[in-house]
Amino acid sequence: MTITLSLSTLDQVAKTAAVPAYSREEISPGILHFGVGNFHRAHQAVYLDALFNAGKDRDWAILGAGTMPSDAAMRDKLSAQDYLTTVVEQDVNVMAARVTGVMAGMLPVGDTEAIIAALADPKIRIVSLTITEGGYFIDASGSFNPAHPAIVADASNPAAPKTVFGLILAGLQRRRSAGIPAFTVMSCDNIPHNGKVTMNAVAGLARLVSAELAEWVTAHVAFPNSMVDRITPATGPREIEALASQFGIADQWPVFCEEFKQWVMEDNFPLGRPAFETVGVTFVSDVSPYELMKIRILNGGHAAIAYPAALLDVHFVHEAMEHPLIRAFLAKLENEEIIPVVPPVPDTSLADYFALIERRFLNPKIGDTIPRLAQDGSNRQPKFILPSTADRLARNESITGLSLVSALWCRYFEGETDSGKPIAFNDVHAERLHKAALASRDNPEIFLMEEDVFGTVNKNEHFRRAFAHALQTLRAQGTARTLQLYLDNQLALPA
Repeated sequence: MTITLSLSTLDQVAKTAAVPAYSREEISPGILHFGVGNFHRAHQAVYLDALFNAGKDRDWAILGAGTMPSDAAMRDKLSAQDYLTTVVEQDVNVMAARVTGVMAGMLPVGDTEAIIAALADPKIRIVSLTITEGGYFIDASGSFNPAHPAIVADASNPAAPKTVFGLILAGLQRRRSAGIPAFTVMSCDNIPHNGKVTMNAVAGLARLVSAELAEWVTAHVAFPNSMVDRITPATGPREIEALASQFGIADQWPVFCEEFKQWVMEDNFPLGRPAFETVGVTFVSDVSPYELMKIRILNGGHAAIAYPAALLDVHFVHEAMEHPLIRAFLAKLENEEIIPVVPPVPDTSLADYFALIERRFLNPKIGDTIPRLAQDGSNRQPKFILPSTADRLARNESITGLSLVSALWCRYFEGETDSGKPIAFNDVHAERLHKAALASRDNPEIFLMEEDVFGTVNKNEHFRRAFAHALQTLRAQGTARTLQLYLDNQLALPA
């Protein structure tokens, strides 16, 4: 028998899953969160759930918000089950379900006034974000792009914003006018210096409205940096059916994730914060070493295996790691080219960290997919791969493997796997990347002209030559043979 998840059925759900030790009446919103997706519900919401279950800080519940059609779909499904979420944590030998109830509600998508009014509410002391790497209006160098049409539109009509940052700025302005202290803005996205990037976006938009407003934002609003980590695949019929069959719970949008989770954060919250340190969050004075380690080694590792796996018709991440060529490629790339340019991290062995990453990637229970890793490469490559390339070029060190990663991405965007199967792209710039990849058959450097991705790396002669050599080898000999050549140290540019 399957039980439909709701507040009224929690007693029945408790037979197979852990349920909240708090009632909806005992919590009140203190955080407004933009981007209520799977990662947020598997990460920030889980930490809050543990805190509420311990009887602490129940005035820090979440009020959801969003600007995208996907946010509206999420609101529809969550509202139908009283904003409860089933989180299934999986390790090789463990599978456990818990229901979280930390979300007090979610604002209607498109109701600008309701969102701004909520942002101006003194009870809201933190505004958090998981809007993906592509949601910050940054270019290949990591700088805020004030010329983006969406930003220009918000600057022209700040009273009726459409972007997350326009809404945040409008909320801050209303608080300022009413004499209410500014909330803290807490990014939970996988971006280096995510707090600084968020500040640049809010202040950059404010600067288009008025220099004085921008100065007020930088002086009065806190933007702590953080590093977040938990592998959380997309939800599909497979996950919904697994929850129903194994736990007897009908949840319209459950979250399946690995058992491991990590959150490292700078402690900069002028209006206070939940006691996250009591439930496993690490607070540090400088999060930079931790976030760089994670972004380069874990996210860079995901980006590295995504495209050879896709070209070899591999669907699941654990299957990619079971492929001897792909796993060996990742190990060689990480140990020889990525890890050597990752700065030291306090009390952390980078070799041990990569060994942990390998084990996590190998977890068959997660069901993480190669299509998920391959999506949005135009935003992920310049954040996860190309910075390592730039660092090694600056040191005049080998980039054979990193150039191969870029070439594999180009080869992927030709649109067919090595066996001739069509590839379904999921990237905001897919059309122009596909055209550039096809055109690069005549001139490999055409793909490198995508300057919003490659930045200044494409100006380096050695990188251009190494990229062209790897791409030509992929086309002539195929993905598997090219990986083997790299492993045999035979892919480097001819002398």
